[in-house]
Amino acid sequence: MTGEWVLLSYRLPREPSAPRVALWRRLKRLGVAQVSDGLVALPADARTREQLEWAADDVVERGGAASVWLARPASVAQERGLATAMAAARAVEYAELVTAAQRAMDGTPGERPRLLAGLRRKLREISRRDFFPPAERDGAQAALRALAERMEPAAAERIER
Repeated sequence: MTGEWVLLSYRLPREPSAPRVALWRRLKRLGVAQVSDGLVALPADARTREQLEWAADDVVERGGAASVWLARPASVAQERGLATAMAAARAVEYAELVTAAQRAMDGTPGERPRLLAGLRRKLREISRRDFFPPAERDGAQAALRALAERMEPAAAERIER
């Protein structure tokens, strides 16, 4: 049995491009799965539905057309495809976080706290849109723990799980 998804179908004029870019950035922050051109999906819950409803309102305010739908994929394979694509996108983000943590290890001790704070913030941002956690999440958390331990062993315990 497949789960329920919330879909945003939208169309915006090509010009000016700023509203299209703003929408694209917003949808990226939400971690949507791109179903097709002008159609994105998220696993349905109150938060994701509200987020896509706000995005739809913004599209309409900017002269476009948008609608929000609740749906179920016709097959488990279709749902698995959406989930796999979303997990792969998060895996890339987590891998980038690991690389950034490794670079921060090479930084000066005085700049590490600032870098760690930024990396923790990034980890929280990724986690908010991580509906299907990939294995890379554990590596990102471990990299931040290692960075915190290098600064101060007690700080490592504050890394979010």
